[in-house]
Amino acid sequence: MKESAGKVGGGPPSVDARYAQWKYLVPILYDWLANHNLIWPSLSCRWGPQIEQATYKNRQRLYLSEQTDGSVPNTLVIANCEIVKPRVAAAEHISQFNEEARSPYVKKFKTIIHPGEVNRIRELPQNTNIVATHTDSPDVLIWDVEAQPNRHAVLGATESRPDLILTGHQENAEFALDMCRTAPHVLSGGKDKSVVMWSIHDHISTLATRTGGSNESPVIQARGVFQGHDDTVEDVQFCPSSEQEFCSVGDDSCLILWDARTGSSPIVKVEKAHNADLHCVDWNPIDENLILTGSADNTIRLFDRRNLTNNGVGSPIHIFENHTAAVLCVQWSPDKSSVFGSSAEDGVLNIWDHNKIGERSGSVSKVAEGLLFRHSGHRGKVVDFHWNAHDPWTIVSVSDDDESTGGGGTLQIWRMIDLIYRPQQEVITELDKFRSHILTCSSPQDLTK
Repeated sequence: MKESAGKVGGGPPSVDARYAQWKYLVPILYDWLANHNLIWPSLSCRWGPQIEQATYKNRQRLYLSEQTDGSVPNTLVIANCEIVKPRVAAAEHISQFNEEARSPYVKKFKTIIHPGEVNRIRELPQNTNIVATHTDSPDVLIWDVEAQPNRHAVLGATESRPDLILTGHQENAEFALDMCRTAPHVLSGGKDKSVVMWSIHDHISTLATRTGGSNESPVIQARGVFQGHDDTVEDVQFCPSSEQEFCSVGDDSCLILWDARTGSSPIVKVEKAHNADLHCVDWNPIDENLILTGSADNTIRLFDRRNLTNNGVGSPIHIFENHTAAVLCVQWSPDKSSVFGSSAEDGVLNIWDHNKIGERSGSVSKVAEGLLFRHSGHRGKVVDFHWNAHDPWTIVSVSDDDESTGGGGTLQIWRMIDLIYRPQQEVITELDKFRSHILTCSSPQDLTK
């Protein structure tokens, strides 16, 4: 039986109540939204290359995984996604979707039968047709998704053959995965408490020209293995401008910075970066002094790499508090250095602007400091999301939905209305033209509460 619309005693609203309120506000809060029901949960979603531009919408590749129950194989899915351009969709159109239906804007293009579960997908910045996947094994798999044949995922079907297999972990490496922006390097972390790096530079140019003569995938040995964590490494991230510098976080509550030029030991080890396991980390692509971490303690912490610790303990610039469950993913906006997103097991994806910390003074405001927007369209834990570099305020997010909401998963592609993030004076000037129509409406800031 589903939860009732609210909880007794003035506690937080149930998932159903929160979702109903969100759905009512969709035409006001969003410039565009596509809701796509997934038969199977997806643990990772990533934007691929843009493949077509038109007057009112663009077409872009989208990568996601399907975690099945074994009745059919696990798959890596390549989809084509239609993205409606800003200020094109009408409010009525945005609000018309069925939770149980598949969106006409998301079409499956190709299926790869994956050896084991797909826990994490990362695209190669130098060629976004090449992706790395983490599975429930020590190996990292590399795929040229355009060259891979389309497969029909039926029980008993043979697995697709990866274009490269990266070896070096001694135990399973399930989630920590990154691709370097400046060189074709791959970074991974795992249960063996190690961070492993590979170079695929000598191999990617020949991937598409390989023939199907051999049944064996080429195996690439690690370029470096880095030891310093005392527990599972949960996430890794390259410094945006360097192929040698990177960071990692783990279940030992540590944030570690590394430099491959100085050997395999940590440069800086931040003990107690959080009060619990760390699940995720992201390095600001515009201001490289800023690093974000997310944790099972429900918080996101912002660190300045020039001043990471105080007496050996993590010393964040700011602690962002609004989630009510473990934070699973943090990611900086590709476009605005102060803006980032965070998603959590509470089913919420928050958008923050750390430049807005301190703007709302006094005890009147109930809004968390720096919180710009709350996306409450998911009814299960939001396991992954990705900002779109071609359309910077457009986000794809996926949730793993439990049985109370029908099971499977939900994929949403959405863009908040620009009145929420544009400069205040600019917004006031525009809204002034419609003063008589909006006197009874809430302001965009109120709608984020």
